[in-house]
Amino acid sequence: MAGLLEKAKEYVTEKVTEMKKPEATVQTVDLKDVSRECITYDAKVAVMNPYGTSIPICEISYTLKSADREIASGTVPDPGSLKGNDTTVLNVGLKVPHSVLLSLAKDIGADWDIDYDLKITLTIDLPVFGNFSLPITSKGEIKLPTFSDLWSK
Repeated sequence: MAGLLEKAKEYVTEKVTEMKKPEATVQTVDLKDVSRECITYDAKVAVMNPYGTSIPICEISYTLKSADREIASGTVPDPGSLKGNDTTVLNVGLKVPHSVLLSLAKDIGADWDIDYDLKITLTIDLPVFGNFSLPITSKGEIKLPTFSDLWSK
């Protein structure tokens, strides 16, 4: 009986590892808004759902680093769901306080952008398996607004 149970465990484990899982990539990180408190950037994340039914997203958490420092972090609770057999583009707002930008003066002064390392984790609710975390990382440059951008808002 123990041998049969062990074979069943192996079979289920093999099927779970072969099962397709959602995949995600960061498409862009662009300026969204400039306010007195912070600059908000918009990260567009494309998530491909290989299943025929929609999957609810429990939470999106993010950490934005530059020059090995955390400059923004937060969570987006209950951001909706992923469409079945389709790619869903999620907008994740990254709020960076102005005071943090001052501490990155060397990097900013050289080329008027922020070299960043973005880590986003999507927590989705997969039926039968429960919560599943989908980590996404991206590196690149975020252009800072010019004075004309600030006055036009």
